Amino acid sequence: MSKNNMRPQRWYEGIEQCQQCNEAYVLVTVVGAAGSTPRETGSKMVVTAGDCIDTIGGGHLEFDAIKRARALLAEGKPCTLLHSYPLSSSLGQCCGGAMKVLFDVCNVHQQHIAIFGAGHVAQALVPILAQLPLRISWIDNREAMFPENVPSNVTVIVEDEPESEVPHLDDNSWLIILTHDHQLDYRIVEKALSYASLPFVGLIGSQTKAKRFLTKLQHRGFDAKALSRLHSPIGDTNIPGKRPIEVAVSISAQIIARLHSSAEGTTENTIESTVGNTIESTIKSVVRATAESKSINTNVTNQLPAAANKDESVDTK
Repeated sequence: MSKNNMRPQRWYEGIEQCQQCNEAYVLVTVVGAAGSTPRETGSKMVVTAGDCIDTIGGGHLEFDAIKRARALLAEGKPCTLLHSYPLSSSLGQCCGGAMKVLFDVCNVHQQHIAIFGAGHVAQALVPILAQLPLRISWIDNREAMFPENVPSNVTVIVEDEPESEVPHLDDNSWLIILTHDHQLDYRIVEKALSYASLPFVGLIGSQTKAKRFLTKLQHRGFDAKALSRLHSPIGDTNIPGKRPIEVAVSISAQIIARLHSSAEGTTENTIESTVGNTIESTIKSVVRATAESKSINTNVTNQLPAAANKDESVDTK
């Protein structure tokens, strides 16, 4: 649990802190008590992956409840479970009574997003995304660019070589690349596409930049399956504008859509691979389509997404 000036002592304080931090937790509640028991019906405690707040009675009963709660957290799914505890020698208790305990797993979906770059767009984007059930790593090599205070579910990482953070990202992390340096952007993209466990690599920039990156990546040996994970230009094409807040809202819209589609078991912007098509033909189709229309909205395996009026004139510095 994130550290605050004062550690929560009561279960409701624990819930408040978990909600503020977007941290998964289990609310453990005594819903039934018969005979001699250490706590009465209605007693509650909060269990997270690394902490416990309040108590349902202590001893082996509480130890087992914490173990069960953390096993449920590890499954990563919201659920409710009722378990009966006879307070006998089998549990190492001698009270002689019995308790029914309800386990309610909450706030478990916490997609991890790594944002590379701390310029104007990122500074507008992070406060929006931090209000969602996300864990955010915010990475840049310029410490002075970060604000003094960041939301509790945001971790600031200052790294001289930001691309070196990519191998340390959790599986299924999503990347948003918004740095001030196109060469750095490319290094991050190339590193990320080397890991099949990173399904979404979003890159800010124009159609021209995306085409240039694709060509270079193809020459480096990346196939269509790997390149299909690159989403560039990043953002919802229905939201125009080049101002940092407009670009941030556009990116947020795409991330929100992806969060909901992931929860429903689908993939936002489903990738359709064309058997036999080479990357060269993909790039040629992008050039033709760009000349015909400036609002292309398909995936990079067929055609790159539209620029949404966000080209390299966007100030991400």
